[in-house]
This record gives sequence, C-alpha cells and structure tokens, in this order.
Amino acid sequence: MSSFQEKHILIIVENLPVPFDRRVWQEANTLLDNGAKVSIICPKMKDYLASFEVINGIEIYRHYLPFEARGAVGYLFEYSVALFWEFFLSWKIYFKNRFHVIHGCNPPDLIFLVALCFKIFGVQYVFDHHDINPELYIAKFNRKGFFYKIMVLFERLTFATADFSIATNESYKDIAIRRGKMAEDNIQVIRSGPKLDRLRLVPPDNKFRKGRKYLVGYVGVIGEQEGIDLLLESIKLIVPKRDDIQFAIVGGGSNLEKMKQLSEKSGLSKFVDFYGRVPDDLLVAILNTADICVNPDKPTEMNNLSTMNKIMEYMALKKPVVQYDLKEGRFSAQEASLYARCGDANDFADKIILLIDDPELRARMGSFAYDRVLNELSWDFEKVKLIKFYNRILFN
Repeated sequence: MSSFQEKHILIIVENLPVPFDRRVWQEANTLLDNGAKVSIICPKMKDYLASFEVINGIEIYRHYLPFEARGAVGYLFEYSVALFWEFFLSWKIYFKNRFHVIHGCNPPDLIFLVALCFKIFGVQYVFDHHDINPELYIAKFNRKGFFYKIMVLFERLTFATADFSIATNESYKDIAIRRGKMAEDNIQVIRSGPKLDRLRLVPPDNKFRKGRKYLVGYVGVIGEQEGIDLLLESIKLIVPKRDDIQFAIVGGGSNLEKMKQLSEKSGLSKFVDFYGRVPDDLLVAILNTADICVNPDKPTEMNNLSTMNKIMEYMALKKPVVQYDLKEGRFSAQEASLYARCGDANDFADKIILLIDDPELRARMGSFAYDRVLNELSWDFEKVKLIKFYNRILFN
C-alpha cells in the first residue's frame, strides 16, 4: 500500500500555471506516485487557460488574473485578485473532498491567509519557499521603504503560520531559521533538481545556429532581475570581434518586449533570437544545439541567495556555463561554470569567447556538469527527501 493513501494535499501556486511550473509539477507527481490525492490551484496564463482539467490524475483548478503586474500597486491588485480565487477554490475543493495539507508556493507570501482558515479544521500548512520576497522587492524596485516592510511582515507571518517549511537551498533554510524563527527540525532543503527524462540528450539541430559556427543559449524568465540587458551588453562587445556566434534567448516575462527593442536598438537583431516561451521539445532542441549556456542574473542579494533552475537544466544537457560569481550559482555549477566578475559585462564577454575557443575545456566542463546532475542533483535524489518529509508531516 502506498504511504500517503487516503491523504489529500492541496497545492497553491500564484505566479505560474501548472504544469508549466516544473518544480511544483514534479512535487505533485511525486506525492501522487506515493498514493496521495493531489489538487492544485494556480493562475491562467498563456497556453494554460482551462479553468479545470485533470492531468496524470491531478486535478488542476485555474483562476483568472487581470494582467501581469508591474509596480507595487499593480502587484497589490494582482495579489488581491489571486487571493479571492484561492479562497473560493480552496473551499470548493474542501467541500468536494476534504484535504489534509495546504502546500503553499510563494511568491507572494500571502497564501498563509488561506491556510489560516483551514487550520481550525486540522489542516496543516507547508510553506514551499521559492523566492525570498523582501530581496525580490529590492531587486525589482531598487529601494526599501513601506512596501519592503510589508514584504518582511508577510514573510514573518507566513513562517509563523506554517507547520513545516521547504527550502530550495541552505541559504533559504538559514532565512527560515534566522528571519522566520522556525525550528530547524521543521525545515527541509529540497532542491529543484531536473528530471532527466524531460531533459534528453539529442543531436544538435543546426538551424538554430542561423548559419553561424557557434550557438550560445539562455533559458529562463525575462524580467527586471534576470540580467538580459547585461547579456546584450556583453553580446554587443562580442559581435565586433566575432561574427560566428549566434545567441538564442528562450523564455517569457514582463521585460521580453523591452529586451527585444534593446537588442534591435543595439544592432544585434541578426545575432540574437528571442524565442519567447516555448514547448519543452523546442527548448530541449535549442539547448542541445548550444555550445555553451549563460546565466547573466544581476548580482543582487536575491540572485546571490537563490538557486536558479536554468543552471541545473544546462548541466543536465552537458553544457558548460558562464555566469556571474554568485553564492548559490557557484554551489550548483561548481566546475561546470566560468564565473565573471559581478556586473562586469566585459569579463562576461571574455569568458564566453574563452569557452568558445577551447573545445577541450567545454567538453571537460560539460562532462562534470552531467555527472554532477546524474549523481547528486537530479530530481531522483530530491524526491526521496520530499517523501520522507511528507511522511513526518502526515503521520507524526
């Protein structure tokens, strides 16, 4: 008999739809595979517009969001709308089939308000700490002030409400203890390890090189803090020296159109392709073709303390990486990456050219990357931690 049979877990995620949110989808399927019933509440976004559907036996309830917010007031409105639907759908699900755990995935740190209503019925709250929102606020708006203090308050109330917390790395665990005042025994580090059955090694497809010899790849969100403007600055330094390198940028986000315009204004349109948000098959094809991959995340405290999924996805496809020298990025990649001085677009460009010109170094770093994911960082290792943690949550 599966260990979680007759247990119902409700997962709430506000910033991304499911199954597009890969971490949440991996967690949900792991819980399902171990006997739990799993329901998910998430927003409607591009390509994920059905209000209700069942995928792999998981019930997914999606709600309307008015727009992709920009600015503090915009985020406040977005979060208010999301909270309304999370309250409504939670009660709808509870009356249909009582759940035992709410598994809340930030941002924002407001899902505790939903969880509070159900704690009186014995429902436990597990906080899955995806982003450190006070630092994210500073990264987006470059200031503190009133709204920053609100972020700190919401974070504190989230940890105070949570019975257990999942941290994506040791830095986040430290924040849960130091700032969240959580007992260390109630925190589990579960990294966002890639699934190797999704990130398959396939032969390169030269159409993505656009007639050039080399391809540099990027995949991820395109927002304020992801540093695509810094990447374009580096590309602008590379192009006069080398016209044999094409750049592929995969991903969507609030800054996508702005970055396209910046690329065109900088005269880089022939060298940079923006693919937007794409299906997994196309993403895997592009990354398999890339000779190296990049992570130009800006050197903010948010990025310094956060584990970026894209780094491990690159590594799972045997790609050497160039990134700025940030704490958790260095922990993930180790010898699979070259590390540029933080915010130095010239050094970043030099590191790209160095790797392009050294195929033996690329191969050595790529092999290290793949072995590290295969033997230490893949979801096969992390899901064991999730199962053990949920055994504590549900049965102790």
